[in-house]
Amino acid sequence: FYGFFYSFMIRFKYKIKGGEKMKNLFIEYPKCSTCQKAKKWLDENKIEYVDRNIVTETPTKDELKKWITKSGLDVRKFFNTSGMKYRELNIKEKIKDMSEDEIYELLASDGMLIKRPLFISDTLILKGFKEKEWEQIKGENNAIN
Repeated sequence: FYGFFYSFMIRFKYKIKGGEKMKNLFIEYPKCSTCQKAKKWLDENKIEYVDRNIVTETPTKDELKKWITKSGLDVRKFFNTSGMKYRELNIKEKIKDMSEDEIYELLASDGMLIKRPLFISDTLILKGFKEKEWEQIKGENNAIN
C-alpha cells in the first residue's frame, strides 16, 4: 500500500504548453554516491536527460515551487535531512517557525540543502533514488522521448 500511495503522491499529470515536451532533467551532486547510482541506472536504461549540478546550478525558488507543487508533496520532504548543512544549521527546528515562502527561499539558497537526486519530466517528479520507484520512468519513456 505504501508504495502505491507514494507513487501516487509523486506522480503528476498536466498539459504541456503548446504540445511541446520538456526534456527530462536530472539534478545531482556529482560526488554523491546515490546520484552516481541513479545516473548509472538512467544510462543503463537508455533514458535521455539533461544533467544539472545541484550546487553550481541550484534550482531557483520558482523552479522549486513549480516542481514541489506538482509533486503533491510537502516542501519539507525536499530537504536533504542527512546532509551536514541541514544539521549544522539546525534546520529541523528553524523551519517549524518559517512560512512556506521562507522555506522555499532557504531551499533555493544552497543546493546542498535539497534532497537529491531529482528527476523531473513532463509527468514525473522523483526525489532521492529508489530503483523500484524509478522503474516508472521506463513506462513513461515512450511518452517522454
